[in-house]
Amino acid sequence: MAGRPVDHQRRAELLDAVVDYTVEHGFSELSWRPVAAALGVSTTTLVHRFGTKEQMLEAILGRLRERIFAATNDTLGEQPDLATAVRAVWTRTSDPRRGAEFRLFFAVYGRALQAPEQFAEFLDRVVADWMNALCETQGPGTDPVTAKRTATLVIATIRGLLLDLLATGDRARVQDAAESFLATLERRDGNARAGEARDGTARVGKVRDGEARDAEAS
Repeated sequence: MAGRPVDHQRRAELLDAVVDYTVEHGFSELSWRPVAAALGVSTTTLVHRFGTKEQMLEAILGRLRERIFAATNDTLGEQPDLATAVRAVWTRTSDPRRGAEFRLFFAVYGRALQAPEQFAEFLDRVVADWMNALCETQGPGTDPVTAKRTATLVIATIRGLLLDLLATGDRARVQDAAESFLATLERRDGNARAGEARDGTARVGKVRDGEARDAEAS
């Protein structure tokens, strides 16, 4: 006999509710009964949805990564250059209203590093998602090796600054360091645009010289 059809929307809503609970309470307090009571469902419902506590944690990790990337990826895609994009991402990720979410992110990141085989997908995607987006932001004219190197530096710096901010709460010091880093990106983009402008001027000059020689020859 066929089983009851899966309600994918309900499953997604339940996962989001569990993630919200974990953001508020932390994953160290994650167990069936408190979560079920907070969400107004039975423990049987949670077990049916997730299977085991570790599988629930895997699902939370994946959904949290998706949320964070979605929130920053929209920002990346709207900006005209790397420096502006990274500034927008820093502004969003360092917003105090997102502090609980990123505290959970770093907590579960550490958990994933302790069990890399179990959380292989999370570890593969947690850098790759941002890497691809930041490489695209640098434009098709950027050498791929250079783009990846720059993206790696950006990811490491932003996450390091954010971890410092969450650990110390010293917003003035961390923001000052962030501004210094962002200024280097702005100078880099400015130099790149200036180089492109010079190359464009040189190409126009060569075309005009060629046209002038052709005119003289005719």
